[in-house]
Amino acid sequence: MINLLVPYYEHPSTRPAEWNAIVAAAPRLHGVILNPASGPGDHADPAFAEVAARLRDAHVRVLGYADTDYGRRPHADVVRDLARHRDWYGTDGVFLDQVAAGREEFGYYRRLATAAWATGCGTLALNHGTAPHPSYARIADVLVTFEGTWATYIRLRPPQWRGGTGVRLCHLVYGVPPDADLAGLARARGATVHCAVPGAGDHPWGTLPHALTPTP
Repeated sequence: MINLLVPYYEHPSTRPAEWNAIVAAAPRLHGVILNPASGPGDHADPAFAEVAARLRDAHVRVLGYADTDYGRRPHADVVRDLARHRDWYGTDGVFLDQVAAGREEFGYYRRLATAAWATGCGTLALNHGTAPHPSYARIADVLVTFEGTWATYIRLRPPQWRGGTGVRLCHLVYGVPPDADLAGLARARGATVHCAVPGAGDHPWGTLPHALTPTP
C-alpha cells in the first residue's frame, strides 16, 4: 500500500544509506518532504538536487518544505520558498508546516494555495498537527491532523472529521516503538497517509520509519 509520507530532515552527503533506503522504498511512498535548510535555503544544494532527481525518477512525489509560522510569516517569503523549491529541486508538491487550524486564517492559506498551484504544485499538504476547520479541505490534498508523540497518540480521542472525502488525512508520529502498528491505528482513525519514526526530542525527523531503516 502506498501510504508513507516521509519527512527526513538530514543531508544526503552525511546520511547516504538512509536516503538510498528511502529511494528503494519508492513503491510504498505517498511522498517525501525535501527540507534542505528549514526550507529551500539561500542557494541550490547539489546533494539535495541529486536525491530529488532520483526520487522523481522513481515516480515519488517530492514536496518542498516551507514554514508558515501559523499564518504570521509574510506571504511573499513563503511564495519565494515555493519557487526556489521548484526551480532548484524540481519539486512537484508543497508541504506547508506550522499551519494554523482556525477559520480566521483560512484566507492566508487560500492565497498560498493559489500561488502554489501557479508554480505547478500537484500536491498541497498542510501540517496543522491537529484537526483544522473543515474549510482547509477545500484547498489541500493532504491534511496532517496529528503530529506528536506515540504516547500522546495512543491516548488521544480523535475528533470526528467533517471536512469531506476529497482530501487525505495524515498522522505524523514520533517516539514510536518498533513493534507498534501505527498503520493499523491510523487507518482506524481515518488517516490513509502516515509516518512513524523512533526519534524523539527536538529533532525526531532525523530518523527513518523502522521499516525503512537500512541494515548496518
